[in-house]
Formats: sequence, structure tokens, C-alpha cells
Amino acid sequence: MADALLQVRDLDMYFSGGRASSEGVRAVDKVSFDVKRGESFGIVGESGSGKTTLGRCLMQIQKPTAGSVRFHGKTHAGVELTEADAQTLRAIWRDIRMVFQDPQSSLNPRLRVIDLIGQSLERAEGLKGQALADRVSELLRQVGLRPEFLHRYPNAFSGGQRQRLGIARALATKPELIIADEAVSALDVSIQAQTLNLLMDLHDAFDLTYVFIAHDLAVVEHFCDRVAVMYRGRIVELADTQTLFDSPRHPYTRALLASVPIPDPKARKPRARIKPVEVAVKGVGCQFAPRCPHATDLCTSTRPETRHVGGADVACHFAGEI
Repeated sequence: MADALLQVRDLDMYFSGGRASSEGVRAVDKVSFDVKRGESFGIVGESGSGKTTLGRCLMQIQKPTAGSVRFHGKTHAGVELTEADAQTLRAIWRDIRMVFQDPQSSLNPRLRVIDLIGQSLERAEGLKGQALADRVSELLRQVGLRPEFLHRYPNAFSGGQRQRLGIARALATKPELIIADEAVSALDVSIQAQTLNLLMDLHDAFDLTYVFIAHDLAVVEHFCDRVAVMYRGRIVELADTQTLFDSPRHPYTRALLASVPIPDPKARKPRARIKPVEVAVKGVGCQFAPRCPHATDLCTSTRPETRHVGGADVACHFAGEI
């Protein structure tokens, strides 16, 4: 893809079972996708689907077991992140930043705001003194906080304000790509909306690209241009947002969308049901087969390849039929 900022190919992340168990966990399983420059790319799935591990592998916070992550930034064009040394990664991390799920634990409680945000500026641009304070004050304004907060500690802020501090810290080095890992899931609904609107405004103001990891489908529908649905480490469906929500092709995607609460009883429709008890498929076969209402012997014996069906890339043998 010519306009891809990030290219991911056959990414694997395997965790061994350790001494207590001979069985390991494949948290990310042959994942491939492109993130277009300027888009908001969503990754959704239930807890344990591997989406957070995938985000950490993109950043190289965790080194993937196999596969490729190639970054096509303005100052770091075509760099293979999985092969980059520590010095190269530190330089690239100025262009790729991460906003974490829990602002309570991701901000050092012993550092003042000027230090939390200013550390990156000191390393990247050598700013100090009044120049550093002015720059941090401007970042605070850009995320909707007052510059008078410069010398406060994180525990003086609400949860929504702390997440804004995390966003300001991510913006400090003028990145091209921000990976937001459940960035609004720990916030109240009203604060979620404010934070999403802020992220959208910053997207336009700073020409940002987002990888937005979430489990809340309503948030993803509102925020993202394209969406990848993960199940047990694999992307089972990838499509633009409207196509995915209007015409889901994978049984798991349909079940996820059917699980979204609908306040109006008259607007509710019969929901797709999936079995609540999971049985892991080892080796061959579709991982979703034990829960899928459409599964056949083919599903349990042969792993489905990803096919393009109805505007979506779907890993299902019967995507074009159900």
C-alpha cells in the first residue's frame, strides 16, 4: 500500500508455558495489516483476544516472536522495527507514541506535570528552563488544561484530566503515529466523549495517524475509519467502519455487534448467540469453531484463509454464505 505509514506482516507473539506448564499461548497469530497515513485504525475484540499485546508489539515494548513491522515515517522511512537496535528505537519512539489505558498508573506520581511532559522534550530537543516551561504550557492548552497546572502532581487531577496529561505527553515530540490502548475505557461516559472529541481535534490539527485499541464497539464506530476484529490472536475480519457495522461477515463480528446494548426495546432485533464456554483449538482448524453456530467438520479440521468478501477481509470458510 503506497500510502501506508505502518505495515505489519505475519506478526507472531508466543508466550511459553514456563515451568508449571508445557503449553504456551500464541497471543498474536500471523497478523497482517496496513495503517494508512492520516487514518484512525481500530482494533477490537473481547478481553484476551490479543489486541493489547499486538499494540505493545507494534511499539516493540514486547519483541514479537516472528514477523515484520515496518514504519514509513518522514524522518525514518522504511525502518524494520523488529530488527532495530535500542538507539534506533529511541529515535523512532519520537515519531510513534503510546497513550495507555490507565492514566493513574501510567503517570509517575512523584513527578510534576512539567517533568512528566518535559522529559521527552529535554531528550528530543534539549529544551530547558523557561523555554521548556513555555512549551509544556502550550501543550497543556492544546489538550484543554490550564498552564497554571504546570507544577502540580498527577494526584491533583481527575481521571479525565490525567488522561489529557498522557495525551499531552504523547504529543510532546510531534509524533506521526499514536497508539491508543483502551485510552478511554477507564473514564466515565461523559468524559469518554470529551476525550474522543479531543483526539479527533488533535488528529486534524497535527496530521496524526491513530491505532485505536478498544473493546467498546460504539466508541470504535464513532472514532475509526477502518476496523480489525481480533479473536484469539488472529484478525478474523477487517473492513472500513461502515461496511463492518452494516454488513458483518464473520460470525464472531456478528455476535460482538449483537451484544451491544440497545436502550429502546422496540429497536431490538433477535441476536446472534455464541456458546459461552470456549474450547481451544490446537494446531489446525478455526479457533472460533467451538463457539460458532455455523461450524462444520471443515472448520475444525482446516484453518480458514483470509478472503476478500463483500468489501471485507474475512477469515471464515463460509463468509460469503452466512
